[in-house]
Amino acid sequence: MTIAAILKHKGSQVTTVALGATVAEVAATLTRHRIGAAPVVDADGNLAGIVSERDIVICLATHGARALEMTASEIMTGSPQVAALATTEAEAMEMMTNGRFRHLPVVAGDRMIGLISIGDVVKARLMEQETEVTSLRAYVAGVG
Repeated sequence: MTIAAILKHKGSQVTTVALGATVAEVAATLTRHRIGAAPVVDADGNLAGIVSERDIVICLATHGARALEMTASEIMTGSPQVAALATTEAEAMEMMTNGRFRHLPVVAGDRMIGLISIGDVVKARLMEQETEVTSLRAYVAGVG
């Protein structure tokens, strides 16, 4: 299964934050949308980085209360790894596992067109395995 199939099932709506959004605003956005990370975009909507709950926790531990006034651009992971529509779920899982991150922007050309999480990849893998098991059971039973 490819990232294109995952996005087709999940949808491609992405909650983003601006470079100048404060950490307090980013935290509020993550909470409001019940998400663990958000891509950071510039004024033209281009992907500049990604900020996660982990980034916020590290910032708070390092800077204390002042962290809430810092901006997304100051705490984000810049130039994050990205996936293409043709990337397979196995390749995405390997990227996330090796890089120790849980969110992967999806790009086509120079535009971000989606965001997948490790949960999306695991769900796709489980659906694929369920389909295989069902097919094997039907084969063994002589159906079809």
